[in-house]
Amino acid sequence: MNDIRMMKKPGEKILLSGNEALARGAYEAGVKVASAYPGTPSTEILENLRNYEGVYTEWATNEKVALEVALGASFAGVRALATMKHVGLNVAADPLFTAAYTGVRGGLVVIVADDPEMHSSQNEQDSRNYALAAKVPMLEPADAAEAREFLRTAYRISEQFDTPVLLRTETRMSHVKGVVTAAEPEASPVTPGIEKMPEKFVMLPANARRRRVELGKRMERLKEYSETFPGTCVSWGDTKRGFITSGVASLYVKEAFPGASVLKLGMVHPLPEKLIRSFAAKVDEVIIVEELDPFIETQVKAMGISCRGKDLIPAMGELNPMIIKQSVTGVKESGFFEPVQIPMRPPNLCPGCPHRGIFYAISKLGVFVTGDIGCYTLAALKPLSAMDTCVCMGAGIGNAHGMSKALGPDALGKIIAVIGDSTFFHSGITGLVNIVFNCGNATVVILDNRTTGMTGHQPHPASGKTITGDPTVAVDIEALCRAIGVANVRTVNPHNSEECMKVLKEEISRPEPSVVIAKAPCVLIPEMKRRKDRKRYTSRVERCTGCRACLRIGCPAIEWVPLTPDEAKNLGYKEKQKGYSRINAVLCDGCGQCAPLCKFGVIVPEGEAEDAGR
Repeated sequence: MNDIRMMKKPGEKILLSGNEALARGAYEAGVKVASAYPGTPSTEILENLRNYEGVYTEWATNEKVALEVALGASFAGVRALATMKHVGLNVAADPLFTAAYTGVRGGLVVIVADDPEMHSSQNEQDSRNYALAAKVPMLEPADAAEAREFLRTAYRISEQFDTPVLLRTETRMSHVKGVVTAAEPEASPVTPGIEKMPEKFVMLPANARRRRVELGKRMERLKEYSETFPGTCVSWGDTKRGFITSGVASLYVKEAFPGASVLKLGMVHPLPEKLIRSFAAKVDEVIIVEELDPFIETQVKAMGISCRGKDLIPAMGELNPMIIKQSVTGVKESGFFEPVQIPMRPPNLCPGCPHRGIFYAISKLGVFVTGDIGCYTLAALKPLSAMDTCVCMGAGIGNAHGMSKALGPDALGKIIAVIGDSTFFHSGITGLVNIVFNCGNATVVILDNRTTGMTGHQPHPASGKTITGDPTVAVDIEALCRAIGVANVRTVNPHNSEECMKVLKEEISRPEPSVVIAKAPCVLIPEMKRRKDRKRYTSRVERCTGCRACLRIGCPAIEWVPLTPDEAKNLGYKEKQKGYSRINAVLCDGCGQCAPLCKFGVIVPEGEAEDAGR
C-alpha cells in the first residue's frame, strides 16, 4: 500500500526522515531501478522508495549484487540507485572500483550509511575513505532537506562527469526528521536502450589502461567543480575560530558555536582546495570537526594549512554539540547540552523466538560456536552464552572450516557454525561450497526463520515474496545444500530443544560436512502475529522450588520474584527458598520452549494451572 506522505505534490512541505527524503530525492531524480540489501541505518530508503510509481525496487542477495544490478541498469541508459550500510560497501567494493573506470550511461549513485557509535554494527567505519581509494566523488548531506537535494544533484554529476557517485549518510541524519519541499520529478537526458561500447565497459587490461587515464582527467575536472558545488557554503561570524566541517557534524558545530565562522563542505571528495585556502586565510585558527577518521584534516594538512582536528575532537563514536564544545573549549558543559540519562535495557531475543531453543541446545553441548551477523548474535550474551565469534556476514562458516583444518582430528565434535537464512543467501553459500570442495567436516546450523529479522523483516530468496509482496520462487534451503554436495542435511524444530540436542550430537560427530536447518518462523512476522492457535503458558507457582532452571533459557517472559525468608515462609515455601519463577502472560508467545526445563510441573499451558499466581 502506498504511503500517503510519499505522494505530496510539488511545492508542498513534508516532514521526512533522512532516509525518507533520500527515497523522495530518488523519485524526483527519475530513478528507474533501485537495488539494495537491508542494513541499518540504510534500510528505510528502499522501503520508502518502493511506494513510488515508476521505480523498480528489489532486495538483492547482497550488496555486491545490488551494485552490479544498478550498474547494469546504468549501462542500459536509466538512472539507477544502490543503497547499503557501511559494511555493505566492503562487500560491494569490487564492482565499485571498476565502475569508476567504466563510468556510466544513466546516472549511478551509491548511498552508503555509516554508523558512528556502532548502534547496530560490528565495526565503526568511515566510508569517505572509499571515495578516495576508488577515485569517485562523494557528497555528504547534513539533514533531510539536503538529502533530497543532494541526491538529485548527484545524478547530474554522475552523468556530467561519467562517474558513479557516492552519497554518505550517518545514523543520525538517516533517522532524524526534517522539513522537505517536494519537487517535480526530472527526466534523465540519457536515452534508455542497449548500446554496445566494449572499449568503455569491457575492462580488459588494454581498455582499462585507457580508462585509467580518463579517470585521472575526470578527477581533475571534479576538483574544479567542487569549488562551486552548491551544497558547500561559508557562514561568516567571529574569525577567531574557523570551523571546517561536513554532514551532520556541521549542525553540531553551529549549535555549539552559533557565532563562529564555518565552512560547511557538501562535497567531501574531491575537496575544494582554493575555497579551503581562502577560508583558512581569513580566520585566526582552523578547527576541523568530522565524525570518525581525520579524512578532511589529513588532506587540509597536506595542503600545508595549519589546523587542529583529532587532537581535540574524538575519532571514535558519534559526536554531539556537548562533545564538540567541551573538546574545543576544554570547559565541561552542563545544562542545555547534557544528554538525558535513560534506563539501560539489555538486548534480548524476543519471547517465543525460535533461535532461543536451538541456542539453548547448542549451549548444553559445550562446543565452540563460530557465529554470524543477525538478531541471533544476541545468543552470545548470558545466560545462553552460545556464540564465540562474530566477524562479518558469512564468516562463521569459513571460521569453522579454518578451525577444523587447523586442529585436524581434534576438532571433530567441538565446532558448530551458525548462520541466519538471509545471511546464508547473502554470503554463506560460498563458504559451505568451500567446506564441501575442500573435504571439511564442519557442522553448519542454518537458522531459517523465513525473514530478514534484524533489519525489520524484509523478504529474502526463501521467503516466497518480493519487496512489493508479490509471490516468487521460494528457494528450498535443504535442496540447495544437497545440490552443492552436502550429503547430511537435517531439519529440526528449534522450539524442541531435546530434539535439537539429539540431532546436533549426531551431526557434529560426523567426519564430513553436515547441515542442520532450524526451521520455524520469526514470531514477529504478520502470519505469526495473526495466528489463532497460539496457546500461552502460565505457572503453578506454588510448585516452584526456586531451582531457576527455567531462567537458563533467557526468555523475557519468565520473571524471577525474589523472596526474603519471611516472605517465603508466609507463602508456603521453604524458608531457604530465595524466590520463585512465573510466566508473564503479556509477554508469553506460547512457544513452549520453557516447559521441558521444569521438572516440577510448574510451567503448563493456560487452562491447566490450578493456581496461576499468588
